[in-house]
Amino acid sequence: MKSDSQIAHETKLLPIAEIGAKINIPQEALEPYGKYMAKVPYTLIDEEKVKKANLIMVTSITPTKTGNGKTTVSVGLALGMNRLGKKAVVALREPSLGPCFGMKGGAAGGGYAQVLPMEKINLHFTGDFHAITSANNMISALLDNYCYQNQDQGFALKEVLWRRVLDVNDRNLRNVVTGLGHRTDGVVNESGFDITPASEIMAILCLAKDEEDLQRRVENILLGFTFEDKPFTVKDLGVAGAITALLHDAIHPNLVQTTEHTPAFIHGGPFANIAHGCNSVMATKMGMTFGDYVITEAGFGADLGAEKFIDIKCRKAGLSPKLTVLVVTAQALKLHGGIDVTEIKQPHPDGIRQGMANMDKHIANMQAFGQTVVVCINRFPDDTDEELALVQKHCQELGVGCAVNTAYTDGGKGAEALAQLVIDTIDKHPSAPLKMLYSDDESIEEKVRKVAQRIYGADDVVIKPAAKKKLAHIAALGFTHFPVCIAKTQYSFSEDAKAYGVPTHFKITIRDFVINAGAEMIVAIAGSIMRMPGLPKSPQAERLYVENGVIEGLS
Repeated sequence: MKSDSQIAHETKLLPIAEIGAKINIPQEALEPYGKYMAKVPYTLIDEEKVKKANLIMVTSITPTKTGNGKTTVSVGLALGMNRLGKKAVVALREPSLGPCFGMKGGAAGGGYAQVLPMEKINLHFTGDFHAITSANNMISALLDNYCYQNQDQGFALKEVLWRRVLDVNDRNLRNVVTGLGHRTDGVVNESGFDITPASEIMAILCLAKDEEDLQRRVENILLGFTFEDKPFTVKDLGVAGAITALLHDAIHPNLVQTTEHTPAFIHGGPFANIAHGCNSVMATKMGMTFGDYVITEAGFGADLGAEKFIDIKCRKAGLSPKLTVLVVTAQALKLHGGIDVTEIKQPHPDGIRQGMANMDKHIANMQAFGQTVVVCINRFPDDTDEELALVQKHCQELGVGCAVNTAYTDGGKGAEALAQLVIDTIDKHPSAPLKMLYSDDESIEEKVRKVAQRIYGADDVVIKPAAKKKLAHIAALGFTHFPVCIAKTQYSFSEDAKAYGVPTHFKITIRDFVINAGAEMIVAIAGSIMRMPGLPKSPQAERLYVENGVIEGLS
């Protein structure tokens, strides 16, 4: 089979105005970024149309380093539904340079189920990530300057909470000291960097309903505490307008196309292991304004991405998916079933049988939210019919719809069975109204405990002393009504990345809480998870190059 890059380069793209016309977006409303990408003003969102559209959430079982292919399935499903005569669009997150140059090499789907132009989407795209990075670090610069300029008047912060960000994996920047040198070089301060997808600005952009709401949220960002224990915010700094100006273009969703010219909205890119893992509310609602069916993706497994999609995004935006598609692969099931990673491409029916416990846990979790679930088996070339039949039979016994997807190799045609299953299920057995895992008026500790026990299967939660201190701050500031966003390894229900399957008899340790007062959520840091990832021994950057004007190595 041809590589992702070959397929992308051989696909004849349509002018972006033609893609917009497919779903009745006026050409004059588009702000083109070249021939094949455009910004679409969020002001086109029609809340009445949003209410009528069918929202489909794609998530997966606990992922492995082989990948489950949620983006490929999401794109493929949109292709398949359009082949069946439905008006379907896809709404996805933007890729980060960190994974593109680190482990994954790209995040625009794969094979014949990609969003295009793939290289531009994976790299600088329309500049949204750079705008978010600049806005975040502008706040850092303005805060440092305020402290420096006002130190002679006795102003100082006892604790600075705000950190810089960079859209590159760089472990050396996790902890830094700024302001070293002469007195005129600033005020010495311990600080650090997170990756841009973990920035509160990213979360604000993705959760804001419009530019006014974005500025309000930026004003509320908590930067630190004075020596009198008073909170110091961006509003106190007086620069919310400037930060909003930096995000003036980035706030609008981006329109691109798939390998089969299906419209795709791509906007925002928080990670689900260290942030809330969903594309922007505006992009999702844009898709629901112009499409009858909208397929969107929640990052990593359902325990992280889907839980946050529901408990944070849907709670705040008033959304409710008509259906959840749970992506499984035979390789991932075998790994969760105790088969060594070196053997998962070989037939192992017993490994499949044992690994389905992980799938069952995710299905039960989503059903507890009131979601109707169908299973998508994302087929890999080495999978056997016998292994896939085991999964299909098991789903039948559970009363859960199941379909095999081959969109990677066959494009929309390979997703027709899945598309028909999705259409039929929404028609006959749509999801019930969402049942939230916790209520707004519960304590932050209780919210974390409910996620840990009911979604992860933990025995209990252990909160470290430093985190307990943060809980007192959260309560004093009146932020206990915020939802929680747990930052945790994506490779296990537990905080142990190597505990595959469905681990039992474990506790979730919360070592810190991060107050995202602007994004209006509390981030709980579990186990050893880092909000600035490191690069692997052999990063994907070693395999990226340009030949004859063509970028190779992205997928």
